[in-house]
Amino acid sequence: MTSQIAQDAAHEAPSPGAPTGRQTPLGILLNLVRGVLIGMAELVPGVSGGTVALVTGVYDELLDSAAHVLSALKRLVQGPDRWNGFVGQLRQSSWGLLVPVMAGMLAAVLLAAGAMADLVVDHPEHARGLFLGLVVASIAVPLLMARDSRREDEAAGRPTLSPVAAVLVVVVAAVISFLLVSMAGGETRMQPNLLVVFLAAAVAICALVVPGVSGSFFLLAIGLYAPTMAAIDERDLTYIAVFGLGAMVGLASFVRVIRYFLLRHRRVTLLAMSGLMIGSLRALWPWQEVVGEHGAGAVTGPTDPVTGPVLLGLLGAVVVAALVVFERRFGTPTPGA
Repeated sequence: MTSQIAQDAAHEAPSPGAPTGRQTPLGILLNLVRGVLIGMAELVPGVSGGTVALVTGVYDELLDSAAHVLSALKRLVQGPDRWNGFVGQLRQSSWGLLVPVMAGMLAAVLLAAGAMADLVVDHPEHARGLFLGLVVASIAVPLLMARDSRREDEAAGRPTLSPVAAVLVVVVAAVISFLLVSMAGGETRMQPNLLVVFLAAAVAICALVVPGVSGSFFLLAIGLYAPTMAAIDERDLTYIAVFGLGAMVGLASFVRVIRYFLLRHRRVTLLAMSGLMIGSLRALWPWQEVVGEHGAGAVTGPTDPVTGPVLLGLLGAVVVAALVVFERRFGTPTPGA
């Protein structure tokens, strides 16, 4: 499969998520806001930045643009025709999307890390209630995209999954996600080894690519959430540099893999994403026994506070539902939509 991915990256025609034209000033501003939302999601255990990218309608184009940037770097190093190949791949990336989204993400992470960590620690029920509502409503996005992909396959006469197989994919992915979430809540590593930080970042960054997989929750599970938030808030440049390098390596390793599956096995991939999101809800049930600092404890029945988490959950669901309706009516169509 690796050789096939490499061939796809180097030789394929522009994919469905390829840039669709220059961005207007309003479009750039909206992409900046999208980046802020994705960055804030990455700070919250149990919430995936990839989920926000899906909900805001930029997931496919972001993935496609990132893959072209990675292909450009590969052509520059390996050839053939290094410079022209490098420039040609960069021109296929949507910079009007990538630059403001990355700027928004960076601003959100640098400015909100301390506040977001405090919110999760000091008001866990309210925070989890809000994020539960956001993610529950967000599950509709990959499911709708999978439905659209099935219709496209049927219209083209291509084979498609049976309803039973589709449900099985969702259930298996949900169980895997649920079990992984249940493992969280490990002890915090106060002075982690930088090699551990590098490797953890390489894995956690996958949350940017796979909706339903929370990078922050992975850091929480291995005890690196609190030190990472502290390093960002205190501008620990050594820690940040090592983490950033690991994230770049992880992103370079994984973007083309998930892009391959979206191009070649789109409906199955979207169904699996839906299952991952469903399983991740285990982390976001507002009322849990306290384990470690703020990991996933045993779920309990609603206890005080109740009204606040419930209302915030409803608010989060309404906001996402409005975004989904807006994007599907007025946004740029995604592949298969």
